[in-house]
Amino acid sequence: MTPVVVALAGNPNAGKTPLFNALTGSRQHVGNYPGVTVEKKEGVCRHQGQSITVVDLPGTYSLTAYSVEEVVAREFLLRDQPDAIVNIVDAANLERNLYLTCQLLEMGVPVILALNMVDVAEDRGIVIDHARLAELLRLPVVPLVARHGRGTKELLDAIIALVAEKRPWQPLRLSYGEDLDGTLLEMEALIQERGFLTDTYPIRWTALKYLENDEPVMDAGRRHDPATAQELEALARRVSDHLRQTLETDAEAIIADHRYGFIKSVVRQAVSRRPRIDRLYASDRIDRVLTHRVVGPLCMVAVLYGLYLFTFTVSEA
Repeated sequence: MTPVVVALAGNPNAGKTPLFNALTGSRQHVGNYPGVTVEKKEGVCRHQGQSITVVDLPGTYSLTAYSVEEVVAREFLLRDQPDAIVNIVDAANLERNLYLTCQLLEMGVPVILALNMVDVAEDRGIVIDHARLAELLRLPVVPLVARHGRGTKELLDAIIALVAEKRPWQPLRLSYGEDLDGTLLEMEALIQERGFLTDTYPIRWTALKYLENDEPVMDAGRRHDPATAQELEALARRVSDHLRQTLETDAEAIIADHRYGFIKSVVRQAVSRRPRIDRLYASDRIDRVLTHRVVGPLCMVAVLYGLYLFTFTVSEA
């Protein structure tokens, strides 16, 4: 039976490493990605008789080419095409973490959302409707606590089910506003007609990268088909000039704004908060003491008296 290849993707500190260790145990191998010094971690596990190779991608906040780690992560996803991508997110900071999720969905790759640190979220009074979140994002959602190994069996079940399903994944198509949507359609038509980088990258994703002025993709385009690359760059410049003159912004900022608009809409529908009376943070307890109508003034007097004593003790010394 051919091993299933699964990539772990997520923000730094979202819990990728604890999840990787929980899934693979001591069956790990560490090396480097070709041509760079970025660490590549792989491990193996078995579930339901199926061998699963787990690749721990570099922690990234996005898949835009701002760093070597981001380029390495997205190139692995697009070129190696793992059977599934487990996007691990911090449930207590869901909105921030979903930006990477949004970019993964735009790529049209098979994604499972691993909702990590649900215990922390619950302690903070954050209530996540897992079923509603799965419905809105159109992907499987698995809650877990990676550092304690909670939810790993359910995650492996979801991986096996996703791979067995073999359904085609369509890229998420967001509207980026009237200033960009028309040009995006022009670019998509040109890319599809010429077969421009279509063996490596999704059509709409390539168009977005040109609007975002993504140098690695543009360099690949120039090597692949210089004439088409030049036409796409001209279309991107046309939009860029228009945005700079009319709105004093750029395409990348507008695309990011619309992604966050989509994310806020999802979070608003799937996440709620409840007050936690039984559990207060240390800062809440301190606030209650210091703002008490009797204890508060006494604390202030004690602090001022302490400062008075300290000042005179130091001056006399």
